[in-house]
Amino acid sequence: MHYYRYSTAEVSCCYKYLLFSYNIIFWLSGMVLLGVGLWAWSEKGILSDITKVTRLHGFDPVWLVLVVGVVMFTLGFAGCVGALRENICLLKFFCGAIVLIFFMELAVAVLAFLFQDWVKDRAKEFLENNIKAYRDDIDLQNLIDSLQKVNQCCGAEGPDDWNLNEYFNCSAENPSRERCGVPFSCCVPDPAVSLFLSDKLLLDSFNG
Repeated sequence: MHYYRYSTAEVSCCYKYLLFSYNIIFWLSGMVLLGVGLWAWSEKGILSDITKVTRLHGFDPVWLVLVVGVVMFTLGFAGCVGALRENICLLKFFCGAIVLIFFMELAVAVLAFLFQDWVKDRAKEFLENNIKAYRDDIDLQNLIDSLQKVNQCCGAEGPDDWNLNEYFNCSAENPSRERCGVPFSCCVPDPAVSLFLSDKLLLDSFNG
C-alpha cells in the first residue's frame, strides 16, 4: 500500500489578502442589500405577515434586492473565509459559483439574441402586467418611474398602455382624478423651460 505525500505550497500573502479584501467588500455589500430588502419588507408589513408576499400584484423589486444580496453574502463569506483560512473547499465553491454565474449570464445573452421576438413579447407582457399594479406597490411605482425617466418613454409601447391601469383608465365609469392621464414620469421637460430656469438661477446667483 503506497501513500502519496504532497509537498507543501506557500500561498503568497499579497494574493491572499488581496482576495480577502475584495471579498470582504463583496460580503459587506451583500449584507447591506439584505438589510435594505428586509427593511423594505418591514415597511410594507410583510415581515409581520409573510402571507402578504402572495397577495402582492405585479413584480416586487425587493425580491431582486434580496436574491442579489443572498448571492453576494454567500459568495463573499466563502471567499473571505476561504482566503483567510486557506480553505480549499470554500475556495473551490467560490470559484465554481463565479464560473457558473458567468456561463449562466452568457447563456441568457445568447438565448436573448437568438429569440429576440420572444423576449420582446415577454418583456411587453411583463411591463403591461406591472403597469396594472402601478399604484399597488411603492417600490414598483418608483422602479417604473425611474425606467420611464431614464429611457424617456411612456408605457411598454406608448401612453395608451396606461389605459390598462384602473386609476388612469379613460372609461367614463372611472371616478379617479387621474382618469385619462399618465404618471408624471411620462412627461419630458420642455427644453425652453429648462433653459429659462437655468438662466434665472445663474442670474440670481450673480445678483445674490
